[in-house]
Amino acid sequence: MVEFIQKERYTYEDLVTIMALLRSPGGCPWDAEQTHGSILRNFQEETYEFCEAAQADDAAHMCEELGDVLMQVVFHARIEEEAGRFTMEDVCDEICKKMVFRHPHVFGAAHCENSEEVLSTWDQVKRVEKDQKTVTDTLNSVARNLPALWRAEKIERKAAKAGFHWTSISGALDKLEEEVRELRAAVEAGAGQAEELGDLLLAVCDVSAMLSLDPEAALHAACEKFIRRFALVERSAGEQALTSLTEAQLIELWNLAKAASEKENQ
Repeated sequence: MVEFIQKERYTYEDLVTIMALLRSPGGCPWDAEQTHGSILRNFQEETYEFCEAAQADDAAHMCEELGDVLMQVVFHARIEEEAGRFTMEDVCDEICKKMVFRHPHVFGAAHCENSEEVLSTWDQVKRVEKDQKTVTDTLNSVARNLPALWRAEKIERKAAKAGFHWTSISGALDKLEEEVRELRAAVEAGAGQAEELGDLLLAVCDVSAMLSLDPEAALHAACEKFIRRFALVERSAGEQALTSLTEAQLIELWNLAKAASEKENQ
C-alpha cells in the first residue's frame, strides 16, 4: 500500500499525485502497464461521453465526465514525465503561452470588434505559429484521426475561406448528383467503388457546408430517425422475422413507418 492521506475534498494537485502513485512501484499493476496507445481509445470515449452530457445539459454528468477527461490528460502527461520528455507543468505552460499568443486583441495591441474578427485573427496567428505558408499546409494540419465527416467538413471550410467553393447551392447539388452517377458506374464496372464512395461523401459534406449544417449532427439525427422507424417496422412485422420478408414487403412496412412518424411530427 502506498502512503496517501485521504481527504474530504481533493484538488488538481491531488489528481497529479494520485496518478503518480498509481504508476509507481507498489501502485496499480494495470495503470503501470499502460502506454499512450493502450489507453488512447479510453481518451476518445471519455471525450464523447462528456459531449453527450453537455448536449443533455446534465451538470452532474458533465462534472463527472470532465473529471474522466482530465484524468486521461494527467495519465498521458505522467507517461511522458516518466520518459523524461515533458511534465504536466510543461503542458500547462505550453497551453498558456498558446492562448496568450493567439489572443493579441486581449494580451497585445491588436483590436477586434466582434467574434468574426476574433476568428479571423485566430486563423492568421495560428498560421504564423504553425509556419503554415500555403492553404495546403492548413488542410494538411487537420487531424487525420478525426471522424471522417468532421475532417471533411473542416478541410472544406478551410478551402472555402481561401475562395475555393461553389457560388451557389445548386452547383454543390449538381456535383453531388454527378458523384452518385460515378458511384453507380463504378458498381456496375466492379472497380473503384471505394474511391467513388469517398468522393460522394465529400460532396455531401460540401453541400452541408453550403447549407451551414454540421454533417456529423445531421447524420446522428438521421440515425435516431432510422432507429425510431425501424422500431415501427419491427413492431408491424409482429411474429414474422424480418429475414423472412421480401424486399417489397420490407419497403411497404418502411413506407408505413415513415408515414406514421411524419404524421406524429406534424
